[in-house]
Amino acid sequence: MHNLNLELKRFADLDELSNAAAKEVSELIRSVVAKKGKFSLVLSGGSTPKGLYRLLATTHRESVPWGSVSVFFGDERYVPHTDARSNYLMARETLLDHIPIPSANVHPIPTDFSNPSDAAAAYESVLSAEIPGEGNSFDLVLLGMGGEGHTASLFPFTPSLDEKSKWVVPSDVPPVPHKRITLTYAVLNRSSAVYFLISGHDKREALKEVLSDAADYHKYPAKGIAPVNGKLVWWVDSGAMNG
Repeated sequence: MHNLNLELKRFADLDELSNAAAKEVSELIRSVVAKKGKFSLVLSGGSTPKGLYRLLATTHRESVPWGSVSVFFGDERYVPHTDARSNYLMARETLLDHIPIPSANVHPIPTDFSNPSDAAAAYESVLSAEIPGEGNSFDLVLLGMGGEGHTASLFPFTPSLDEKSKWVVPSDVPPVPHKRITLTYAVLNRSSAVYFLISGHDKREALKEVLSDAADYHKYPAKGIAPVNGKLVWWVDSGAMNG
């Protein structure tokens, strides 16, 4: 899966990366809303995007038309939304509770069904109602990457990597909590733009592999992110880059 629209942006540290990304995200939202009146944003979990979220909630709070933004999530751990491990809780605490966005515009992945399969099907129904069936899906997807190359909850050598039709699937993964729900390549690769935010020495080996032409997405799932008609941007700090 090779994408010619790949762009690599390098930064000295995570603070510099977060500031540049926040500026570009806010500008992109304003530009797209001016053109079509709305913007769909997929948030990532993990620690790397926290700085970006806080900047969007403070420095860029007044310049973003939050009432025209719809928020979705790339994956979720199958824990209550009040659990400290919840991606939704992290997004609320760093961003969503601090911006004037209507609650109806925020679409967390449900974790209160009796099993993850039913929750994944319910979230797929939400997505199919909110995004167009043809053309691009989301305006912007934010993603991170684990040290072994996973992204969202697409982990190495898991069945979700070869899902061709479903947009949302349950995923049993090695790290605790094992039960997750994740968006799939089928919907992520229809996005207008995907921004990977990568920070830290522990990402070096995986990043080097993913940016090479030879990498296999089964081993390094981040490699499978290749928007068909969209832009792919890697925002990388010096810790994550070799040299």
